[in-house]
Amino acid sequence: MSETPLTILSVAAHPDDLDFGCAGTTAALTAAGHRVVYCLVTDGQAGGFDNTITRDEMATIRRKEQTEAAAVVGVDELHFLGFPDGAVEATIELRKAISRVIRQVKPDRVITQRPHRDFDRIYGSHPDHIATGEATMCAVYPDARNEFAHTSLLEDEGLEPHSVPEVWIIGGPDADVFVDITDTYDAKVEALLCHDSQMQDPSRIPDLIREWGERVAGEGSLAEGRLAEAFRRLETA
Repeated sequence: MSETPLTILSVAAHPDDLDFGCAGTTAALTAAGHRVVYCLVTDGQAGGFDNTITRDEMATIRRKEQTEAAAVVGVDELHFLGFPDGAVEATIELRKAISRVIRQVKPDRVITQRPHRDFDRIYGSHPDHIATGEATMCAVYPDARNEFAHTSLLEDEGLEPHSVPEVWIIGGPDADVFVDITDTYDAKVEALLCHDSQMQDPSRIPDLIREWGERVAGEGSLAEGRLAEAFRRLETA
């Protein structure tokens, strides 16, 4: 992990996506002095199990849960874009919204979800995740770096173009970065447990995350007993 302080922007579709996907890495980054900023495309109002409350109420709950979870892993800046949960598309509007955050934050790295379907695991292919990954990739290149894309960002908001040097895609495909999260496993679990509205059986989370971490560590040839999260790194500069 770089010794030079970095700014990392993590973009995902729903509250809790980043905690499942990369909270251990996030905790390790912030502990090492790096700045991590979250960008959530939706408020997750289509999630949960409580049909006695409105979807606006669920959105409020999930923003609060995500803010608390982020604090656990050292993140205190969150951008909620407010797109409708369950209906995310890689539109020009979403590309512009993510480009705006990139120009505001000026990250050295963007972490996001895979922009294509995983034919081996349907649960890794939520349409909102795919659309978010695709829109984020488009925002990184060409939108955020091009002064002639989304011209109002510069003309009306004064946001200068920004070129992101690299993107890390959570989980791959063909992962080539494996981050050891053994020391931040507890923080990852604690962050996930903040999402109480999404948990029917919170007791299963510690074992589930340990099993995932051990499997990924094995794929990355880490020592036995270690835990890891995986990414595919793309150079974009």
